Amino acid sequence: MRVFFAPEPPPLPRNLNVRHELFCHPTLEAMITFASMTAVGMKKRNLEFSSHPGNLSLMRSFVRKFLDNLPIPERDRTLMVLGVDEACTNIIRHAYELRDDQLIALSLEHRQDCVRMRLRDYGMQPAAEALQRRRNKVVRPGGLGLMMIRNAFDQVDYILRQRGTELVLTKRIAS
Repeated sequence: MRVFFAPEPPPLPRNLNVRHELFCHPTLEAMITFASMTAVGMKKRNLEFSSHPGNLSLMRSFVRKFLDNLPIPERDRTLMVLGVDEACTNIIRHAYELRDDQLIALSLEHRQDCVRMRLRDYGMQPAAEALQRRRNKVVRPGGLGLMMIRNAFDQVDYILRQRGTELVLTKRIAS
């Protein structure tokens, strides 16, 4: 796990051939933006939704659908969906202190050698010590969700932005 302090990234270049479709769920206040990029070996999907716990089911379905056609074993796909769900739950609970009207942005990207998922929030940043791995194997409350996230992904990076946090989850896949 790595923690970075970084400025906001520049916007993506506009010269990419991008097809957008929009889906709004009227009761859950979720908006899905699909973007199919023509870069070689890359597919990208974006989802923005409010921090209401009811949106987690929609988010899980979105991630599952994205992963379904990729060369990833079923067990790993399930762990990845659960890991992203746990990360979103942590955002709702800790960054947004259970407020259900805040923005969570999820970006899914399939590259030739990996799947990268980025979760962006604009809430309170976690303390660095809360992100550290446990040294002992004692099972106790707090931190078990982070352990599950780390087991589901090969690389877990926290980027502390000027406002909020970006969590980057990377899973290597066979070419």
